[in-house]
Amino acid sequence: MIMTNLHRRLKSIAAVASLAGIMAASAAAQTGQAIYKDPRQPIEQRVEDLLSRMTLEEKAAQLITVWEGKAKIQTDAGVFDAAEASRNFPDGLGQVARPSDKRGVVRSNNAAGASAAGTNREAADTATYVNAAQHWAVERTRLGIPILMHEEALHGYVARGATSFPQAIGLASSWDPALIERVFGVAAREMRARGATLALAPVVDVARDPRWGRIEETYGEDPYLVGTIGLAAIRGFQGTTFPLPADKVLVTLKHMTGHGQPENGTNVGPAQVSERILRENFFPPFERAVKEANAQAVMPSYNEIDGVPSHANSWLLNDVLRGEWGFKGATVSDYYAIRELISRHHLFSDIKDAAERAIKSGVDSETPDGEAYTHLPELVRNGKVPQELVDNAVRRMLRLKFESGLFENPYPDVAGAEAKTATPEAVALAREAAQRSVILLKNQGGLLPLNINGIKRIALLGTHAKDTPIGGYSDEPKHVVSVLEGLQSATAGKVAIDYSEGVRLTESRCWSCDEVNLVPAEVNRKLIAEAVETARKADVVVMVLGDNEQLSREAWADGHLGDRTSLDLVGQQNELAQAVLALGKPTVVVLLNGRPLSINMLAEKAPAILEGWYLGQETGNAVADVLFGKVNPGGKLPVSIARNVGQLPIYYNRKPSARRGYLFDTTTPLYPFGYGLSYTSFAIGTPRIADARIRKDQSASVSVDVTNTGKRVGDEVVQLYVRDDEASITRPVIELKGFQRVTLRPGERRTLRFTLKPEDLSLWNLEMKRVVEPGTFTISAGPNSVDLKSSKLTVTD
Repeated sequence: MIMTNLHRRLKSIAAVASLAGIMAASAAAQTGQAIYKDPRQPIEQRVEDLLSRMTLEEKAAQLITVWEGKAKIQTDAGVFDAAEASRNFPDGLGQVARPSDKRGVVRSNNAAGASAAGTNREAADTATYVNAAQHWAVERTRLGIPILMHEEALHGYVARGATSFPQAIGLASSWDPALIERVFGVAAREMRARGATLALAPVVDVARDPRWGRIEETYGEDPYLVGTIGLAAIRGFQGTTFPLPADKVLVTLKHMTGHGQPENGTNVGPAQVSERILRENFFPPFERAVKEANAQAVMPSYNEIDGVPSHANSWLLNDVLRGEWGFKGATVSDYYAIRELISRHHLFSDIKDAAERAIKSGVDSETPDGEAYTHLPELVRNGKVPQELVDNAVRRMLRLKFESGLFENPYPDVAGAEAKTATPEAVALAREAAQRSVILLKNQGGLLPLNINGIKRIALLGTHAKDTPIGGYSDEPKHVVSVLEGLQSATAGKVAIDYSEGVRLTESRCWSCDEVNLVPAEVNRKLIAEAVETARKADVVVMVLGDNEQLSREAWADGHLGDRTSLDLVGQQNELAQAVLALGKPTVVVLLNGRPLSINMLAEKAPAILEGWYLGQETGNAVADVLFGKVNPGGKLPVSIARNVGQLPIYYNRKPSARRGYLFDTTTPLYPFGYGLSYTSFAIGTPRIADARIRKDQSASVSVDVTNTGKRVGDEVVQLYVRDDEASITRPVIELKGFQRVTLRPGERRTLRFTLKPEDLSLWNLEMKRVVEPGTFTISAGPNSVDLKSSKLTVTD
């Protein structure tokens, strides 16, 4: 059935393409100019005209990338070499991966991640490299097809000197789509300035296991939040119109799908989930991005679902993505994922068979190097791969190049590349993003904000108070502000800041290094003793604890691990905290980390706790702004925080039969999804439904009052949840369906309005059809997923 549907689609596409080709040929005959070179012509006609001129080898060349093999297009010093490129890629080249790095110069690690060796290119160097590559492609290949340059951009452009924003999980903690759009607008501008036109971002995986080292790359555990933040990121990257504006880049949705709930929490493990769970939890962010934001590229995930790896899953990529959602863009393989159909999944022993399965399953382009799709001409000629499959894949990849304006202007401005990088405006935005990402978890006795006029000496403890982690998928920003630097700047000599390392976590913070070595306990116990003496002299203690880039990260190879069996603080951090807290000093804990941590002792004993995640290059300034009250924290948790791994899974949108109870422990999380405090207080009213009785094809209008009942200006995130009270299949006890972050003055009251559409009340029934079933729904509002007030909505036929 799947192959029959596929053949029908191929025939339909071929018919449309044939008609477009005839129209293009007619226009070409009248003007005497190649249609594909004429920017006045419709993109579809330009694509068909170009495709009609291409040999099979030229088509295959558009479906491959170069990264590990950059030595084939450059000198030993990393300078682009047109002669080498022509010798090794006579039919052209589809993509160059990460032109800002120096792959091919530094030692390769033969894996999907970054290399620990060498220093990457500055802005002008990257633009120069891209220009040379594009001049070769445009001027020295037969058809002059420019190259698609792709780069990573998880929390800002991953390139030397580019602006580094808070890690993805931190950005999600802002619950601020407008901010996210601005952040990725800067990332897009910096990328485009150096010549990149495709971002391998955003990650819209729903993360449901905090043991997984890549959870920091996600927007959390809830499909609605992930989807909403993802849509904002897409608007920032590519805008809302095509062809792309000159300062925008195309996005690649990652990683479709099930990636965020791997078996035993280890990266690329099987996603042991049903079709219903896929449709309810993992599909929605991708579907929204395709339908609402016109995402143009999708990257399948490494993992398998029900025995079928995503890169070999025609149901996933052809039937669902293209058939059900109407996706017209390109699917781009994850790095080495086609090879891994052999090496990891053991589906095949021959790379040609892997190539055949991948392209038949809907994978259009191979990254990071051409090792499978270089065999496509042979597979076509041998009758194993239909010519139409290759043509359709090439159409989609060419369309990306036309939509991004590469045929009109493939050359970045070398002189202007540096000027558009890490501008004062961008750095100011990095600070604002960090401020709005901080979450106040505890503030016993109103310890925070600290009164700078009442303090003479602050003890600042923790190795990462000085050596600042900014998370995975980062390069070197121009400057990273440490917490030490931030506090010194904020106090301007009025308060003595005494720094002591306290506890050192790992021998290195090198994210790309394979080996991870913890610092010996005896070394740390000496540091703890020194830190306690420093704290003893202080009026206030600030402890910076958490993780770093080595302790939770992408496990991209068997020799490069990043997932963990424990959620506790690593090493002797709890020993440091216990010793310092025993002094009875006013103590604030600042957490810098990439994944949720089980901080049970701190939650019980520390007077104040700030969750910062990784806050980017403005970490220190943002932390100081929050500590001293220049900024009132308003972030909320995008994940539930477990008390221990025994509680997992702990995501909030559980089913009714889950979590009956444990002997000697509780099923409640340490901190619930959506949680976060403020230096002021708020009152959120019971949701008011304009018409409490609607038909199943109607929307419901909901109003919620929120009042600042405290004495400071502050932000509250009002969250709207839905529960289907009775249904034909089991439903979650609650699901997020709306939120708004608002800033209110003391005493100010505002009425927020939400619209619940039929899809917000829908479910996938026994026949796996999306329907709205008549009945009652509980509509709840509050500051988190626990403290809620509710009203009833009745839906009829």
